[in-house]
Amino acid sequence: MAADRLAETVRTEGARILATLVRTVGSLPIAEDAVQEAALRALRDWPRTGVPDEPRAWLTVTARRVAIDIIRREGMRAGKERASMNLAVPDPAPDLPSDSVVHDDRLRLIFTCCHPSLALDAQVTLALRTLCGLSPAQIAAVMLMSESAVAKRLTRTRAKIARAGIPYRVPDDDELPARLASVCAVLHASYTIAHSAVGGERLTDVDGRREALRLARLVHELLPDEPSPMAVLALLLLTESRSAARADDAGDPVLLADQDRTSWDTTAIDEGLILLDTSLRRTGAVADPYQLQAAIAAEHARATCYQATDWPEIVRLYDLLLTVQPSAPAALARAVAIAESDGAAAGLGALADLDFDRDQNHDQRWHAVRGELLARDGRYAEAVAATRESITDEVSAPERRHRERRIVAWSAAAPDGPEH
Repeated sequence: MAADRLAETVRTEGARILATLVRTVGSLPIAEDAVQEAALRALRDWPRTGVPDEPRAWLTVTARRVAIDIIRREGMRAGKERASMNLAVPDPAPDLPSDSVVHDDRLRLIFTCCHPSLALDAQVTLALRTLCGLSPAQIAAVMLMSESAVAKRLTRTRAKIARAGIPYRVPDDDELPARLASVCAVLHASYTIAHSAVGGERLTDVDGRREALRLARLVHELLPDEPSPMAVLALLLLTESRSAARADDAGDPVLLADQDRTSWDTTAIDEGLILLDTSLRRTGAVADPYQLQAAIAAEHARATCYQATDWPEIVRLYDLLLTVQPSAPAALARAVAIAESDGAAAGLGALADLDFDRDQNHDQRWHAVRGELLARDGRYAEAVAATRESITDEVSAPERRHRERRIVAWSAAAPDGPEH
């Protein structure tokens, strides 16, 4: 019981604890070590003393005390030690400093990780690892890289930070816009990861989705005239509006064509559409990647039923998106849209043209889409084979069950009948 409560607290509150500690001690490595040690002490103490009434507060205070010990041990400057000593009291939320307009610890940490001395991909990877506590495997899934490549990037990034003496500090207010592209990328990636959980027992990470949406709203409020965070918030709202219809009572996925659109959140849709329109007017209708993705989500939101979806327009928007920001997920989604617009055979043709790395687990989505389109084309035996190939450790349990049901149905529909 204590171990389960600890795991849940670390999953939902770990990034917030870390963000507070980074602000306190000004060192990400020390903060990470302290939070890890605090979790180990909880694992040792909670089964004996019981789970505290405020688990996050307990972990925060314990991590601070550990950080103080580390600072003393490493002989860091006396001023920093005294500042840390002042925080060794059971208060999980000390007053925030007044020298920055960013008054949220997790958002401060995003801006801190997004240092312009680092490459964009390095900033995003570091922030996802630090802010979201994601494993290299989870980051690899959303960034379409191998797990080893992500681990190497993190190692190189941290080495560069140490070598160049890049400080973990919140940038001055006038520096915030320069980091906005990276911050938007982190918010979008963190929501994407939460929206389709990698592995595990759940289809989606509800807490992760809500937190990404909360942070996106804070960035928009912080820089209300900037079109990119406006578009990111629009995209997240339009996507989140369908969340209630995405899973059945058992938690298994419901396909877009089968979703109950009366359960979609019309308030979120209306807000998202207004934000998207305002964002596009700010850029003179010259769309960035987030505006294009939000425009695609808007097409789904406007359709009164699946059959009313304007698939040719969605294909056009994906063509624009791939021109502005080529990516494997967008190319895969375009193939799906082509299948809806022009038929399964056309979709399979678009799918065959994609340059996916067949040696990586993230290719499971390519195989899953191919299985669906093959079944639509009446090629059930091939659909079964493709879908079997799509079932990897990266696939969540609900999605696995969905694909296994497809395999059973398509096996029965194959010319030779059910497999034995």
